Amino acid sequence: MAISYYTQEGYNKLKEELNELKTKGRADMAKQIAEARDKGDLSENAEYDAAKDAQGLMEMKIAKLEGLMANARILKEGDIDTSKVSLLSKVTIKNKKNGAEFQYTLVSEEEADLKAKKISAQSPIGKGLIGKKVGDTALVQAPAGQIEFEILEISL
Repeated sequence: MAISYYTQEGYNKLKEELNELKTKGRADMAKQIAEARDKGDLSENAEYDAAKDAQGLMEMKIAKLEGLMANARILKEGDIDTSKVSLLSKVTIKNKKNGAEFQYTLVSEEEADLKAKKISAQSPIGKGLIGKKVGDTALVQAPAGQIEFEILEISL
């Protein structure tokens, strides 16, 4: 699994979710399985099968989160070079076709939240912006075709 970079806030959310699943999630799942088991013959018990399937999916999610946590690195603002766009950069861009300006912060895929103007560095826009400097033009391949963005400002 590749190393993923997170803000302290994003790392803490991952940690909380993992803890929740390992404690409350597992306890709730065990209770559901026990209740389904008490309803009779396991060979014809759809509730029991569904509870066991749900348990398997939850354990897969726990394993995935544990893998992410094992390979997580926390980025601090002092680690970020604002001369070019990188993870955790706040970037102001202008659509060269219509003049619309946007400001986004580039984050890890797990922390992306468009409402909070946090986009994944793995998204088409994120990939197009990474490594660019103020004044550069980023070509982004979007479903509607290629879009050109001018990098106006890079900050934290």
